[in-house]
Amino acid sequence: MRRFAALALLLLLCPLAASAHSFGRLYNLPVPFWLYAYGAAAALALSFLIAAYFLQAPSLGTPARSLDLSDRAWVRRLPWHGLQAGALLALLLCIATGYWGSRNPYLNINMTLFWVVFVLGYAYLSALLGDLYARINPWWLLALGLGRVWRGYARGRLAAPERYGYWPALTLYYGFIWLELFGHSKPGSLATALLAYTAINLVGAGLWGLRAWFRYGELFAVFLRLIALMAPLHWQHGEDGRSRLRLRWPFAGLLEQRAEHPSLLLFILFMLSSTAFDGLRETVPWVRLFWTEAYELLKPWVGEHPYRAYPLLRSLYLGWQSLALLLSPFLYLALYLACVALARRLAGSALPLRELALRFAYSLLPIALVYHLTHYYTLLLTQGLKIVPMLSDPFGWGWNLFGTVGWFRAAIIPDMGLVWHSQVALIVFGHVVSVVLAHREALRSFESPRAATLSQLPMLLLMLLFTTAGLWILAQPIQAGQ
Repeated sequence: MRRFAALALLLLLCPLAASAHSFGRLYNLPVPFWLYAYGAAAALALSFLIAAYFLQAPSLGTPARSLDLSDRAWVRRLPWHGLQAGALLALLLCIATGYWGSRNPYLNINMTLFWVVFVLGYAYLSALLGDLYARINPWWLLALGLGRVWRGYARGRLAAPERYGYWPALTLYYGFIWLELFGHSKPGSLATALLAYTAINLVGAGLWGLRAWFRYGELFAVFLRLIALMAPLHWQHGEDGRSRLRLRWPFAGLLEQRAEHPSLLLFILFMLSSTAFDGLRETVPWVRLFWTEAYELLKPWVGEHPYRAYPLLRSLYLGWQSLALLLSPFLYLALYLACVALARRLAGSALPLRELALRFAYSLLPIALVYHLTHYYTLLLTQGLKIVPMLSDPFGWGWNLFGTVGWFRAAIIPDMGLVWHSQVALIVFGHVVSVVLAHREALRSFESPRAATLSQLPMLLLMLLFTTAGLWILAQPIQAGQ
């Protein structure tokens, strides 16, 4: 066992992808964790009672209150062509610097520009400013340009591609998360991945048609459109190239639309489970589960000497984690469907389980957003600001094009106590919003306020489970100094 303990220590010391919430020193919670869990549960229960007492069923067919901003001068003057050119240039820059720039990921702009500025920063920006990405998507611009020189390309080859749902986007989402967690991405490999993803989008648009592919197949178009449903700004991009803008209440967009296909429900659940898994895999209990418990079962196959078996064990560990990632949304789906089925029974509803599951799917999106935000927002401070000096030297060749190379050289490391309490506040806030949204949907779906309230008891239990598990996962790496 001593040898195996040394092996496990060696595993923990192996270089892995940088964590978005790493600090490198221990932090003791000011009060026991169970107090945070009870406090969060009490906040959710109180929000449920308030929602049950005060909320009324929204009138069907009545549009949500909003303010049309389309005729404002600043909206009409938005430089769409400049934004589109900037998005396309950013994609080309990520590919070019990956192949011809520095091999050091902290000097090459493509790692920070893609993983931090786009994947993190732009997602959070979409939750505030709406779905601007639909108009400036660089892969859509490339496919649109190809369609102008290749007759019939934009129409696609498949008949009624909508029947396939969002399975292509979900498949690409799996590959993207696997690359993020286990791909040990470097500038060159990232450039290759972006080039391959560009080819996938161009082929997909040619098979499915331009509109269908970028609604159902392109990963980031689907992901950012879901995030943008929570934004107070709602963009409607017309076929004539004009865009209309209206101001609405935050999260109101989640009540204006419904998930139209089970694959979209699974996509939303993977937004939750992949983020939770990323935090879970950094915890000591998860590591021990394989390197102690599972190892004992594997001994007859791999042998009694862990040092000799280490290469094989590490490959098995990667397979173990990949399988867990693959199954994670289905575990969430089982819990979710069980709660929806119980809600249907308590409400005495005749609506099919599939219909109810799709109706309540968007109520999970605030939780997915805060999970993503709490796990990764510190990376915007520690690495995201580095984009400013990197703009002057994108290839890492020692340039100083804009005179910003000396800016933000020291990373901003936030106080761990502030990080933890902001994470707690965001987790609770996201779940409270989800409780309110689910109750509004219940009032709209079931016959009476009493039936709606009863139906939400299982959903409240699900939210409590998500809250407690989310806080526990966040607390483990911080307290362990990982």
